[in-house]
Amino acid sequence: MIIIRPETPDDYAAIYEVNQLAFDGSDAEPQLVEAIRQSAEFIPELSLVAEEDGRVVGHILFSPITLATEAGSIPALALAPMAVLPEYQKHGIGTTLVRYGLEKCKRLNHRIIVVLGHPSFYPRFGFSADLARPLACPFGDCGEAWMALELVPGTLDGVIGKAVFPKAFENV
Repeated sequence: MIIIRPETPDDYAAIYEVNQLAFDGSDAEPQLVEAIRQSAEFIPELSLVAEEDGRVVGHILFSPITLATEAGSIPALALAPMAVLPEYQKHGIGTTLVRYGLEKCKRLNHRIIVVLGHPSFYPRFGFSADLARPLACPFGDCGEAWMALELVPGTLDGVIGKAVFPKAFENV
């Protein structure tokens, strides 16, 4: 049975390992999580783990960003990263993490979420490349992998701008 819950300090090493193994041994994503955790932007209740039999097998993190527009800044969240241990992938854990996380974001009154992720995975939750097209991806031409989701319908109507990520994302 999978339990989704906010991370605790006891989970830090397991979260590092989950992100490292899920991203082919790279330290970039686990170091990103640590940098976000140490930043002023960190929202502890939006760093969630999936636990099975007392073992952390997945992790998802939502971080505050802004959408810079001519009319001013609009608050939003970025879903990044989301990781599941390789031996637990394709068992619905990532889907469970995303669904739980989106509901948590909604309950905390967040309105917009962007993701740079797999175009075959995130649309099932309502993420759309078309919705993100007027929002410049800060990581270059992100194509169909750059997607947005409105937790409050119509929030992005007429919004044109650029997603501005926290400093922690600069080294990814």
